Amino acid sequence: MLEQIFSVTFLTGFLAATLRIMTPILIAALGEMVTERAGILNLGIEGIMIIGAFTGFTGAYFSGSLWIGFLCGGAAGALLGLAMGVLSVRFKANQIVAGLGLWILCQGLASFLNRRIYGLVDVRPSVDLLPAISIPGLSRLPILGETLFSQNVVVYATLLAVPLFVFMFKRTSWGLNIDAVGEQPHAADAAGLDVGRLRYLAVTFGGLMAGLGGAYLALALFGLYTDDLSTGLGWMAIAVVVFGKWRPWWIVGGAFIFGAANALQYRLQAMDFPLPYQFTLMIPYVVTLIIVIAFGRGQKGPSALAAPYERSDF
Repeated sequence: MLEQIFSVTFLTGFLAATLRIMTPILIAALGEMVTERAGILNLGIEGIMIIGAFTGFTGAYFSGSLWIGFLCGGAAGALLGLAMGVLSVRFKANQIVAGLGLWILCQGLASFLNRRIYGLVDVRPSVDLLPAISIPGLSRLPILGETLFSQNVVVYATLLAVPLFVFMFKRTSWGLNIDAVGEQPHAADAAGLDVGRLRYLAVTFGGLMAGLGGAYLALALFGLYTDDLSTGLGWMAIAVVVFGKWRPWWIVGGAFIFGAANALQYRLQAMDFPLPYQFTLMIPYVVTLIIVIAFGRGQKGPSALAAPYERSDF
């Protein structure tokens, strides 16, 4: 058994699976990073990912196009992000309570719609998975070829987007303005920035990304939808943002760790590892707890995170 684990075949498959599984976590975490750097804490992204998975699958199933599915998932996520924005910006609701309420709402809504549209069936309807694209020459490299250069287009696009987030926050006025309203909203307001508008845009974008991450689960990983499809990946994305110190490259590292924990769980089950499956299912959540305990302490985040902005207080 140990020989199998340390074999090149196992390592190659494990790393390739890690990249595929880390992708939805990274997508959602990058969106949540933008949201939190604007001062909004959205704990509802787990629910948004569930809705994104359902609407993404449903759109692809009835249209026959995976890209329409991704569009549906992203649109549903953006609408839910906007709803979170209305609660936190317009009504100045407690963001923790509002986010948890949104999560519960999305879970119930997705389960209800799933039963209404597809019913209770033994064999779930399915769609073809997003195909992998092998990069000529590079895909034949030992280990790295299948790991890095034989992935689907969403994996490539997500990894290539990370430097764009770095550039946005360091070099563009939009990124600098988001940081301003998340750190010092009163000063940003005094400088002429529309704090509410920027926060609306950030939380809507975060919802869009969470919806796309959910759609990825249904269309690129599993090819079907079930009510427990997300399995806590949205919560892991929130933990990754804290682990990554609200910085894109660190967030990539955190997403890789969580992706590896999930990939290890699936690989061990597939090879009939002599360990009760309940213990293998625990691996990602144990890693989450360790990360939160080890790296969550002392992390302050943006100064105005989760604090409603009252212009009259200025």
